[in-house]
Amino acid sequence: MIPASSFAGRQVALFGLGGSGLATAHALVAGGAGVLAWDDNPQSVEKAKAEGIATGDLRGADWPRFAAFVLSPGVPLTHPKPHWSVELARAAGVEVIGDVELFVRERNARAPEAPFIAITGTNGKSTTTALIAHILQAAGRDTQMGGNIGRAVMTLDPPASQRHYVVECSSYQIDLAPSINPTAGVLLNLTPDHLDRHGTMQHYAGIKERLVAGSDTAIIGVDDSFCVQIAERLERAGRKVVRISRRLPLKDGYFAEGSDLFRAVDGRRTRIASLEGIGSLRGQHNAQNALAALAACLGVGLTAGEIQAGFGTFPGLAHRMEQVGRKGHVLFVNDSKATNADAAAPALSSFERIYWIAGGLPKEGGIEPLRGLFPRIARAYLIGEGAPAFSVTLGEAVPYEISGTLAAAVEHAAADAARDGGGEAVVLLSPACASFDQFRNFEVRGEAFRQAVYAIDGIEPVGGTR
Repeated sequence: MIPASSFAGRQVALFGLGGSGLATAHALVAGGAGVLAWDDNPQSVEKAKAEGIATGDLRGADWPRFAAFVLSPGVPLTHPKPHWSVELARAAGVEVIGDVELFVRERNARAPEAPFIAITGTNGKSTTTALIAHILQAAGRDTQMGGNIGRAVMTLDPPASQRHYVVECSSYQIDLAPSINPTAGVLLNLTPDHLDRHGTMQHYAGIKERLVAGSDTAIIGVDDSFCVQIAERLERAGRKVVRISRRLPLKDGYFAEGSDLFRAVDGRRTRIASLEGIGSLRGQHNAQNALAALAACLGVGLTAGEIQAGFGTFPGLAHRMEQVGRKGHVLFVNDSKATNADAAAPALSSFERIYWIAGGLPKEGGIEPLRGLFPRIARAYLIGEGAPAFSVTLGEAVPYEISGTLAAAVEHAAADAARDGGGEAVVLLSPACASFDQFRNFEVRGEAFRQAVYAIDGIEPVGGTR
């Protein structure tokens, strides 16, 4: 835990007592702050009480006595309208911050030289965060990873000069972290997302920009127009900007050609690393993730050799293009986290011969956006509530069956793929749907896929846990 000593001896209000909120409350208490916490969920309030956190309905609180208001990132700050607690804080002139801001203040106070890599973007930030942390750990660095992935940021070990922090930041967390100042800030990409919470794409992009604007080095993916503009704006302001591109050669920056990663300086290119044969980093989207990791890790002092070694041992993220097992020429891949068509596209674009398990609780638009990838699909196995609608979209373009359940889909897909004589065949769970019609969440769905694969005679596990 990182005691939040920046508020020692002062009173702090806190709203939101989920996992990160409760951890933040404990960090504030450990740092010597007086905390009054609340949540709209009575069960969360009772849990906090049981753990010794002072609770009370903030509607009736004496707001002027608070030095700060710590808000859970899951609670609306601005759109569609500020939460009632935010309105009370602002009316009393109390600053509204989040747990990442507390972390930033503690690092600044205790060990400002501690390497801090912060990662954001619409897509790929979790994989990039995990990849950077893996590379650092594999190279023997003292590494702490958390934020929007894994551990709440205030549960990490306290800042120390040689301790490396790798923190995934959502737009919600950045919005509550006005002082964020990473050693290396990564902005991967920007596409419309969370607009119900940010109002407009411009506002959403502006929030993401804050992370790189406060960085010693801003690492920015320049494959979309919003990020191109941000890079140019920061450079004009005198910030150090490193551009990355998975699509185009750059005159200055890092870019990918095939599986090779290059650094360019004034138009002169040098091959720095390669993703050849690394199954956990297949696909163009992972080239962008790897480029960001390469730039960030070089920026905090690693060698190209250390980074290449880390690439080679990266296991990937659970439920995200996770290689689960292999039997002969058939590879089994768990991409359960793909809960809509856009999220399923990277996996479908990464393999040439796919036996696709799809379906569940469908999202608006279905799988129509994936039509350009249909030629890669040898056969589809449709499950859950989305099966009838998906079958209509597939029509005569892709052979399919309505398998109904995930277990039946795995059994049938494995048998069909085993008979495929066209080289590597991939049984891919990439549902393009939410899981809630048949499973509690995508993790449970992914674990059910794993277990169905492990039950196949002769399977050789590749990743995951049995």
